[in-house]
Amino acid sequence: MRHEKNSLKTRLIIFAALAILLVICSFFSEYLTPYDPYLQNLDIAKQAPTSAHPLGTDRYGRDMLSRVIAGSRTSISSTLLLVAVITAVGTAVGVICGWVGGWVDTVLMRISDVFLAFPGLVFALAVAGSLGGGLQNAIIALAAISWPKYARIARSQTLSQKETTWMKAVRLSGSGPVKMIFRHVLPNIMGPILVTAMLDIGTMMMELAALSFLGLGAKPPIPEWGSMMSDTRSLMTTSPWITFSPGIAIFISVMVFNLLGDTIRDYADPKSRR
Repeated sequence: MRHEKNSLKTRLIIFAALAILLVICSFFSEYLTPYDPYLQNLDIAKQAPTSAHPLGTDRYGRDMLSRVIAGSRTSISSTLLLVAVITAVGTAVGVICGWVGGWVDTVLMRISDVFLAFPGLVFALAVAGSLGGGLQNAIIALAAISWPKYARIARSQTLSQKETTWMKAVRLSGSGPVKMIFRHVLPNIMGPILVTAMLDIGTMMMELAALSFLGLGAKPPIPEWGSMMSDTRSLMTTSPWITFSPGIAIFISVMVFNLLGDTIRDYADPKSRR
């Protein structure tokens, strides 16, 4: 059991380090690109990978490695922003429902049921399409359909905390509702919510890329992995490296964040601490 716990801790350190490295590299991407990601050179258009251009060039002669690195900032930062928004909004709604109860709980939970009744990506396509597309609207569309899960978790956790003996003692001590929520409820319910958020990063990244691939996310020439794949899908048979490069970047990033989320979930499991 101790060996298993040490192995789990090692995995957590490794995947956390890889995730942090991805975030740092995306943040400083403009300093890591070997070429200007927007610089066009038609003389080397659709050039296969070489030592000068390890991932080749696209139809306009732009270096694909630079495009992929620059695209990491858009893709990863947008995903983290989206997950932060849905976590904050969903948690706030869930805590209010669990704490207040009554008609407020009924109305907000029925609204969440409406959002949960539709297939997520299909609903996001409809919302993003009605808003006119664009990266900002894609984030809004995915946020609109993703918050109910967090609201459900926060509500159930708040209800369980609200009825505990020690919470009744805190209430008798004279603490107000706001103080009780921020000092006693939120710290005790954030564990499951943060684990869910970590597991959602990979999913949200895929869904953002999907919306961009379908033309409802980032617009060219902004380097974003999903839109880069969409813009070059017609070249799959003649110049596959142009489409594969951002696809591999998505695969690696999603895999790292999913493995990190799985490891955090296992590490947070009380059985793993015995």
